[in-house]
Amino acid sequence: MFVRACIAVLALMSFGIAAHAAEDRNPLAGSVKAAKAGEYEFRINCALCHGLGARGGGRGPDLTRAHKKHAHTDAEMFQIISNGIPGTAMPANGTNGQGVGMTDEEIWQIVTYIRQQEVKAPAQPIGNASHGKNLFYGDANCSLCHMVEGKGGRLGPDLTSVGGSRTRDAIVDSVRNPSQRLAWGLTEATKEFPQEYESVTVVTADGKQIKGVTLNEDSFSVQIMDTGEQIHLLEKDKLRSFQKSRQSAMPKYGADILSDKDLRDIVAYLVSMGAK
Repeated sequence: MFVRACIAVLALMSFGIAAHAAEDRNPLAGSVKAAKAGEYEFRINCALCHGLGARGGGRGPDLTRAHKKHAHTDAEMFQIISNGIPGTAMPANGTNGQGVGMTDEEIWQIVTYIRQQEVKAPAQPIGNASHGKNLFYGDANCSLCHMVEGKGGRLGPDLTSVGGSRTRDAIVDSVRNPSQRLAWGLTEATKEFPQEYESVTVVTADGKQIKGVTLNEDSFSVQIMDTGEQIHLLEKDKLRSFQKSRQSAMPKYGADILSDKDLRDIVAYLVSMGAK
């Protein structure tokens, strides 16, 4: 009886060790079949934020880069997909209303797919980040409206982490064609579709005109930040007029204003900040 009990205890200990080991490494690593299945799961559960191909979306980072801010190992990536990241827009598995809750095997399939999608960082960085920083806070005037790590303006989106969530091409396109896709504005971790940086012009009851971007809005009121970074909370039924526009408050920066080389340097700076 004692021998049987010992054998049972040893069996349970062995199972526990095996289960723990399975959590420390991806049992499907390198499997082409698992990566294919992971691509399907990724499209359903992850692509809304991280984009098709895991190349980054409006609020989810580019996962094709070998260096990731929150996860270095497969086990860490598994835990993030399972439990989310508190205080961010990354939800726990099955809690964001997109797709369905995934099994452990399906999560490992996604990890396998992401590893397959990763690209190696170029031997030499694309652009001069140091020069890009000087431009951002200097001649390019980016910091008049945009903030990085608490320094800069508030009229436009905070760009501290944009280099980790958007591709280089997407950042370039946002500078060259800012009205094509308006950036998401202030958001909460649980808010699925956050406010966009829509341009708005209102005329108050006393005839005062206010131009700026919407920060928050409901059926009865609107919160606006004007071009001087002053915030106004207005009741809609007391306004003479209220007009929205899909035209970005940010002007177009053509190559005649900001050269391709200088823009590459600014993007290099943002990417370097987003990688932290």
